Amino acid sequence: MPLKKLTEFLDRNNIEYIVIRHSLAYNAQRIAATTHIPGKEIAKTVIVNIDGRMAMAVVPASYMVNLSLLRDTSGARKVSLASEMEFKDRFPNCEVGAMPPFGNLYDMEVYVAESLIDDEEIYFNAGTHTELIRMFYADFERLVEPVVLRFSKALSA
Repeated sequence: MPLKKLTEFLDRNNIEYIVIRHSLAYNAQRIAATTHIPGKEIAKTVIVNIDGRMAMAVVPASYMVNLSLLRDTSGARKVSLASEMEFKDRFPNCEVGAMPPFGNLYDMEVYVAESLIDDEEIYFNAGTHTELIRMFYADFERLVEPVVLRFSKALSA
C-alpha cells in the first residue's frame, strides 16, 4: 500500500524511477550495506520539531542531523527530534521509520542537507523496510521543493 501511493504520485508527474526490493532492514546504514549502495546516496528521513511544527530533515544515510546547525541555518528558535509516538499517525500508509522524503504528501515542510544534493540520483525508503526507490535528485527537488541547508554531520567511521 505505501509503495502504491508514492508510485501513483510519481507516475502522475511523469517521473522516471526504479523500485528496489531488499531484505528487511530498519536503518539506512544497514540498507546501504545490504543493497551495496553508498550511504551518501541513500536519503534517510528524520522527523523533527521546528518551532512546534513537524518537518522532515533529509540527510544521507552516512550522516546525521545536527540539530543545532539546523536551528541556526533555518532561523528557528527551537529544533528537536520528534518521537515515533508524535509522528506515527501522520504516515498511516507507511511503516514507522520508513517514510519517504515527500513531505508534500504529508503536509510537512522538507529540509534537505546540502550534503545530499551532489549526487545525480538518490535512493530512499518507499514506505516499507523492504523497498527503496531510486530517482533523479533533480526530479525529487522539482516535486518536493525542499529547503536546502547545511545541517548534517558525517557519522564517525
